[in-house]
Amino acid sequence: MTRPRTTRLRRPLLAGTTIVAALAVTAGLVAAASEPAKAATKPRLSLIAATTSLTLTSWKEDPGVHLDLGTYLTAEGTPLELKVTRKSYKDPVTITQTVYEGGTAKAKKLPGGTVKDFSGLPGFVRITVTDKAGKKVLSRTEDFCPNNASGRVRPDAPATSKYPESCPTNPFTLGSVWGVEKGWAANTYGGSYSEPVQLGAGTYTAKVEVAKKYRDLFGIADKPATVKLTVEERSFEDEPMSRSAAAGEHAGHGAAHDAPTAHAGHGPGHAPTPAQAAAPVTSGAGPTYNVGHGPLTAAPPALPWALKKEQAVRSTRVGDASGQTDGSRRAPALRPLSKRPAGKPSVPDVPKPDLRSLPAYGIVVSDGEQDVPGKDYLAFSANVWNAGPAQLVVDGFRSPGKAKMDAYQYFYDAEGKQVGYTPTGTMEWDPRPGHMHWHFTDFASYRLLKADKKEAVRSGKEAFCLANTDAIDYTVKNANWHPYNTDLATACGEENSISVREVLDVGSGDTYSQDLPGQSFDITGVPNGTYYIQVLANPEKRLKETDLDNNSALRKIVLGGKPGKRTVTVPPHDLVNVG
Repeated sequence: MTRPRTTRLRRPLLAGTTIVAALAVTAGLVAAASEPAKAATKPRLSLIAATTSLTLTSWKEDPGVHLDLGTYLTAEGTPLELKVTRKSYKDPVTITQTVYEGGTAKAKKLPGGTVKDFSGLPGFVRITVTDKAGKKVLSRTEDFCPNNASGRVRPDAPATSKYPESCPTNPFTLGSVWGVEKGWAANTYGGSYSEPVQLGAGTYTAKVEVAKKYRDLFGIADKPATVKLTVEERSFEDEPMSRSAAAGEHAGHGAAHDAPTAHAGHGPGHAPTPAQAAAPVTSGAGPTYNVGHGPLTAAPPALPWALKKEQAVRSTRVGDASGQTDGSRRAPALRPLSKRPAGKPSVPDVPKPDLRSLPAYGIVVSDGEQDVPGKDYLAFSANVWNAGPAQLVVDGFRSPGKAKMDAYQYFYDAEGKQVGYTPTGTMEWDPRPGHMHWHFTDFASYRLLKADKKEAVRSGKEAFCLANTDAIDYTVKNANWHPYNTDLATACGEENSISVREVLDVGSGDTYSQDLPGQSFDITGVPNGTYYIQVLANPEKRLKETDLDNNSALRKIVLGGKPGKRTVTVPPHDLVNVG
C-alpha cells in the first residue's frame, strides 16, 4: 500500500472492559444458580438481554445511534475459554477451545477459518431492527470479543474474572486468550468498533441472535433476545453538560469519563467522540487495556480469580517457575525500592526475560515533530515485547542533585524472591511533549537499512519508559493476563522522583506510536528505493536475557515521490498486510 504525506495516526481503541455492577438476572439464571454444581465438558452458553426496553439518543450535531443493546453471552458450568494463536506471520490464525474431560483441561481445535485475526469472533450476532409498523429498517452483524465488557450474573460466581480485559489489536499479535468466566456474561456490543446507525426518532424492536455457525459450534440455544427501542433526538446546545458528557449518556451507561491524559500506546490523549465516551468505570488494569467503548479512568487491578481461590485454600507464593498460562500468575514486587541494592552484583541462574521486536507498522511520511519546511520524515510505530519466562524489572536510583538515575536489573527465584541484580545503564528525564517521564536508556534502537541491510539512517531515540501497552502473546509460559503498569500513569515517575521502577511483564509489549517525538527518520536526503526499518531490542546487550539472538525485526518499505511530497509503499509482511 502506498502512503502519501499525512497527519499523525492514532493507536486504535482496544475493545474490552470489565464492569463492576452486576447484570440483571433472569429467573432462569437464579434457578440455575441454586442447582448443585455438575461436571461439564464444555460451558453452557446463553444469550440474554439485561433489559427488555432501552432509550437511545441520536445527537443532531453528530447523528447516529450506537446499538449497545445490553445483550450478553453467559457461561455456566465451566468458563468459555479460547486460545487464539499463529505459529508465525506466514501462518494463519488458529483457535482452540479449552474443554474438560474428567476434570482435566484439554484443547479442542476449532474449524479453520473460525477467526481471521485476534479481534474476536467475526459475525457472532445478527441485529435486526424493525419499525413500529413491523418493517425491517436495519440488518447487520457484530463481531464478538469474549473479553468485552462483562459482569457477574449470579452471586456465587467468582468475584473476579481471570481472563484478559480486551482482545488485542496490534497487527503483529502472536497469541491471545479470550474467555467468559463461569457465572459471568460478556457484552456482545462491539464498542467503538461498531459504526453508528441512522435511526430517526421513534420506537423500534431490535432482535439479536447468535449466528447459526456459532450456535452449532458452541451448543448455544436458538433463542434470540428482543429489546424494545425508543430513539430520541437531542442537541448538545440544549444540554447543561459538556458535549463529551452528554454523548456518554447513550445506552444507559450514564455520564462519560474524560479522556485520559496518559498515552495510548505512548501517544497523546484526545477528546472522546460519542462512540468512545460511553463505557462504565472498570475494575481491571489501566486505560490502555480498558479503553473498550471509550477512554476511561483507571481503577485498581483486580486479583485473578484462580489465584484468589488458591490462596483461600493454602498460603502460597507465586513466581516465574510454575509455567502457568491460565491467568493465575501474579507478578512479584512492582513498587520501586526505596534505596539502592546492597551487596555484590550477580546474575543468578534463574528465569530471565526474552526481549523480542515486532516489525514496524503505522508507517507514514510526515512533517516530523512540527511543520519543518523542506524536511521529510518517515514515522512509524514500534513494539518490543517480553516472551518470558520472567518479567523485566529495572529500577532507577537518583543521587541528590544528579540529572540521571543509575539503573539496575533485578532477578527473582521461583517463589518471587529477589536473588540478584546487576547495573544496566542509566535513566534520563525526557521533558518533551508526549513523554515527560523517566526513560531507560539503550532499551531499543531504530535503524533505516538500505536494500543490502547496511545502515542508512539511525533514529536518535534509544531511551524508553517501559509499560505493558499491548498484549502480544498471552499463551507463552508465565504470561500475566493482568499486567500492572499498562499506561504511563503507573510507571516512569515524575521529574522530582528519587527512584523509579519500570516493568515489562511476560506476554506484553511496549508500543511507541508514530506521533511521538523521535519516532521517525529524517529522510530528506535519502534517495528513493527499497529500505528496511529495523527495530532492535537491547542493542548494547546490557540487559540479561534468555536469548540475545531474536532481538531484531525488519519491515520492508519502498520510498518514492519528490522532496516535500515523498511517499512510502509498505508491502505485506508475510500474511500481515498492514502498513
